[in-house]
Formats: sequence, structure tokens, C-alpha cells
Amino acid sequence: MTSFELPKESLDQLFITARTAHAFKADPLPEGIFEQLISLTQWAPTAFNSCPARFVFITSEKAREKLIPALSAGNVAQVRSAPVTVIVAYDTKFFDNLPELFPAYDAKALYDKNPTLAEQVAFRNSSLQGAYLIMAARALGLDAGPMSGFNAEAVNSTFFADGRFKANFLLNLGYADHLATHPRGPRLTFSQVSQIL
Repeated sequence: MTSFELPKESLDQLFITARTAHAFKADPLPEGIFEQLISLTQWAPTAFNSCPARFVFITSEKAREKLIPALSAGNVAQVRSAPVTVIVAYDTKFFDNLPELFPAYDAKALYDKNPTLAEQVAFRNSSLQGAYLIMAARALGLDAGPMSGFNAEAVNSTFFADGRFKANFLLNLGYADHLATHPRGPRLTFSQVSQIL
């Protein structure tokens, strides 16, 4: 496959003019959108193709009400307005799938007796996959609002009682109500964040 530079309009939609959504319209999401999102996200890179992220799409009022008590106060209204809130979590036993996902090397042996390393890799790579999910959502015309203001232990005990999965961050998805969008904040310059050695 030959790669080519995306047009400016695509870069704008993915990065430059895209905004974090804090409130959402009541418009329903397209049928099959969750499957589409994962079908894009799954192809992006993770260590040893480990794919440790697990995604819980909160759409029902019952599930949303179970999530609300774990939220920071400032995030409650955002979750109530979003048609879906995704719990981006990770599988602490992700390495059990490595013989299938990465048959070229016995990567499972690196992790199954080293829980500290496994936890680090699962958290790091599920963070990547959560970011890929944001970009997939934007590519499909959705707006995204990631949140870290929540009690992870409360989310884990409510949704992942057996302890195998752990919450990384939350992500609201839908069509943004741009009347509630804050003015865009500044960004650091290249020289502030980068060096070329």
C-alpha cells in the first residue's frame, strides 16, 4: 500500500479544528457505529500486537446511573448529555491472547510471571488504543470528550467485579453541542516540547 498525505480538510477534522466535546446534541448515533469504531481502532499498533484495551459502551440509562456515582462532579452533566460513554479499560491478562495475536515470538512468557511489567504494558497500550478510538470517532464524524475525572476503584468494582479488567479513562462520544464548547486554549510551541538531537 502506498501512503499519501491526507488533504487539509481531513487533518482539520482529525486534529486542528477538532474540539473536546463537553455537551452533546440528542441526535442518535448511526446503527453499527460501535463496530465501525473498533474495526478501525483494532488495526493501530500495540506492543507485540497485544491489544490489551477493552471497551464498554455505556448507552442505557441503567448503566449510566451506575456510572454516575464514580464521576467527579464536573463530569456528571457531560455524561448525562452524551449518547454513549465508553469505559476504556485494559485486560490485566492480555498476554493470554499473545500466542494467537503474535505467533512469531513467545511474548506471553515476558508477562505471565511479571505482573508489574504486564500492568505497565497493559496501561500504556490501552492508553494508545483509547487515543486511536478518539481518532476513529473523529474520522467517522463523531465528537469526543475524554475524561480522567472519576474514581477508578469505584468503576472497577461496579463494572469489573472479578478484577481482571481495570478502567483507564472514560470517553464521551456523540455529536457535540458547540454552543457549550469552551474557547480553544493555546498550545505549546515546537521548541517548548521538542528537541532534535
